Amino acid sequence: MEPVNERRFLSAADAAEVLGVEPREIVELVASGSLPGIRVAGGWRVEHDVLQSWIDERYEEQRRHALWLESQSASIADLFGPGHR
Repeated sequence: MEPVNERRFLSAADAAEVLGVEPREIVELVASGSLPGIRVAGGWRVEHDVLQSWIDERYEEQRRHALWLESQSASIADLFGPGHR
């Protein structure tokens, strides 16, 4: 059997292993439409590249959210440098 990172499609269990979560959480994400997947032979499959893109998107969302939170508490000087008020 090929290693998980070399297969095109991952089972819910394999995708869960990549994310460090329970397989039921992958099923819930796919069933809700949050994570793209397809149903094959009674189980969900997630394309490896799609999972990686989904992970990258979550990181970007968190990065932007952290910057937004930081900007909400930043002063004008913090945002634009000294000398601005």
